[in-house]
Amino acid sequence: MKQLLRGGTVVSGEGQRVQDILIEDGKILEVGENLQDSGRDAEVTDVSKKLIFPGFIDGHTHMHLEVSGTVTADLFDTGTRAELAGGTTCIVDFATQNRGESLAEALENWHKKADGECSCDYAFHLAISDWNERISEELETVVSSGIHSFKLYMVYDAMMVDDQSMYEILSRLKELGGIAGVHCENSGIVKARLEEIKRKEGGRRDVGDYPGTRPALAEAEAVNRLLKIARCVDTPVIVVHLSSQEGYEEVQKAREKGQKVYVETCPQYLLLDEGRYQAGGLEARKYMIAPPLRTKKDQEVLWQALAGEQIQTVATDHCSFTLEQKEMGKDDFSMTPCGMPGAQERPALIYHYGVRGGRITLEQMCRCLSENPAKLYGLYPKKGVIAPGSDADLVVWDTKAKWTLQSKELQSASDYCPYEGASLSGRAEKVYLRGELAAENGEIIKAFLGQYVRGVHTNDRGFLLK
Repeated sequence: MKQLLRGGTVVSGEGQRVQDILIEDGKILEVGENLQDSGRDAEVTDVSKKLIFPGFIDGHTHMHLEVSGTVTADLFDTGTRAELAGGTTCIVDFATQNRGESLAEALENWHKKADGECSCDYAFHLAISDWNERISEELETVVSSGIHSFKLYMVYDAMMVDDQSMYEILSRLKELGGIAGVHCENSGIVKARLEEIKRKEGGRRDVGDYPGTRPALAEAEAVNRLLKIARCVDTPVIVVHLSSQEGYEEVQKAREKGQKVYVETCPQYLLLDEGRYQAGGLEARKYMIAPPLRTKKDQEVLWQALAGEQIQTVATDHCSFTLEQKEMGKDDFSMTPCGMPGAQERPALIYHYGVRGGRITLEQMCRCLSENPAKLYGLYPKKGVIAPGSDADLVVWDTKAKWTLQSKELQSASDYCPYEGASLSGRAEKVYLRGELAAENGEIIKAFLGQYVRGVHTNDRGFLLK
């Protein structure tokens, strides 16, 4: 049966128009004004005075990740319920290759975790940690199967790649039309700072010391090194979860020389600052993420970059743990699992503090949460746009809704919310996944509708850069 969403204000990266949306078999059939004739046999839903966004895409999630001697609180079932409840209709999770595994094994492991467990659609990046000639040859098969984006780490012994491997991987991805997102921190500086704290303090119990072990300069150095390597290869790269002014300045220097560099940041780097670590104990460990929270000045720089179209996407880096898991670091903060929840909160935070706060426009919100990640990761135009032929992933947004963030009312398996008590205006009233009403006002209506999405080859992502 056809469905007709009537009278909503359809938001795109180019503007806003009051239009009707006709849906059939999970796809958008038609978008236009006064579609009474086309929708004569359709079920009609009045969405007048509401905004309609293309379903949001979260391009940076860690569901069911084994890390730091534990497993994230959110597996794919609860994690994707949280995403869907907030208006996100597709995630791109990191399928991680353990050392010694083939890329096919890594992808098979992640499909076993995700298939049949997801309430929103899902795609994968592939995180490469082991590099050799066999893996290089296997990449061609992986790319032809629909994986076009990859993750590389410059930190963490179990996953980091050295500079030679970085160069070789980027070169191979250039040949195949893939792209890498890179976690940029200088591993040597982090390790040295951790040892310094232990020597000076006789231990690492004070979480207030944590941000100093991963300084902004450690991020900036790694960003600089990545971009120099990418320049040697002559290929674009993505700097993920950018947190600092220093790191951003390195990106701008490279762009001034003509490099294509895409940037992602996260709500936590826009809204929270390192003062959270001064609370001490478990309260401070809630906010232990990598890179750590920075200063208010860093926040301002990132907001300005987002408003100036210099940051292309805002993702969550959703990597959730419970308070009990965070207590693993009570005697040594370096043993704390790093990561925070944020899947459900992201769209409302960006709307409230970004759009209503006058920092970005509705069109920019649409670009950084929907259109740009779809284009960057090979999901466009199936996802990320309200247009005939696209998936009917739609978010009916109530601009007048007023509500308070409380962990007990969120879908994540994590038992805390980093933004607990924040009073917000605006939220996802209805969330359609391929034409099915799947969530409403934060509650799941239909679970486990998620399907795996294969990416398509993207020849030129340069249109994302201003």
